[in-house]
Amino acid sequence: MRTVDLSPLYRSFIGFDHLASMMDDAARTDKQPSYPPYNIEALGKDKYQITMAVAGFTEQELTLESENNTLTVKGQKQAADEAKERKFIHQGIAERGFERKFQLGDHVKVLSADLTHGLLVIDLEREIPEALKPRKIEIGSGNLLESK
Repeated sequence: MRTVDLSPLYRSFIGFDHLASMMDDAARTDKQPSYPPYNIEALGKDKYQITMAVAGFTEQELTLESENNTLTVKGQKQAADEAKERKFIHQGIAERGFERKFQLGDHVKVLSADLTHGLLVIDLEREIPEALKPRKIEIGSGNLLESK
């Protein structure tokens, strides 16, 4: 596996060290679990949707948490007494717990989450604050300096 040395970024760019850290985290694919499978869709300019296949999980067994630009989705099966009595000849449906983390961009907010037919659908939207949006500056005819 190839590694990229990002140390020149730390020397040249002040305040962008979090960007280099995010690139380092993205390059580490060996810790990324593949379960459960998911899709990420761009529905519009600032609207996104994550769809996760969580068959067998109920709403009570799933938790979603958004903190510091990280969306964490956890699934934990509740221990059932009847599971001990069951004898499987083949068990292909995974009933293991999981934790999946998604890095969200700046100003991306989770709007809603819905569980239907074994698919967890999470709607996201980028909401740029008014102070950060581009604004038009009128060119006036007045002078700031007084004539002498």
